[in-house]
Amino acid sequence: MTTLKRGAIAASLAAAASLAAATAARADLITQKALTHSIAMTIAETAVEACKAKGYAVSVHVVGRDGETIAALRGDGAAPHTWENSQRKAYTARTTRAPTAAFAERIAQNNPLALQQATLKGMIGIAGGLPIKAGDEVIGGGGVSGSPGGNDEPCLQAGLDKVKDQLR
Repeated sequence: MTTLKRGAIAASLAAAASLAAATAARADLITQKALTHSIAMTIAETAVEACKAKGYAVSVHVVGRDGETIAALRGDGAAPHTWENSQRKAYTARTTRAPTAAFAERIAQNNPLALQQATLKGMIGIAGGLPIKAGDEVIGGGGVSGSPGGNDEPCLQAGLDKVKDQLR
């Protein structure tokens, strides 16, 4: 075998090893879906309008995978406290991966984990927050505050229903 052929074979083997190492490194990365600003705004705007149509002035927050606010709206005439409540509901729904009504129920039942989680900053045990899912993966949370008698969640659900085809 000539020196030239040996060199070409060695270079080919080195290139293959580099490609295999790069592929292995890429296999260790996590691929995740994330809410876009456009989807988050559609959810929030639709929720505000759904409650407004029922005569309720609300605030809405949509948070992403890490609990960061992506969209936040305060409808005309919404009370000041609704801003913080909607943010905490969105964060709680994302964190617990469940509706905040379920979290509130677990607190009422003195569930030890729920009682511990309720002490964390940003958590709240009030209905009106829902996790946002892409398939079975929780990618965010939404929260609505300001309507009486359990109407927050249906308004938020209207926003989620509007983007359901984009959340696959």
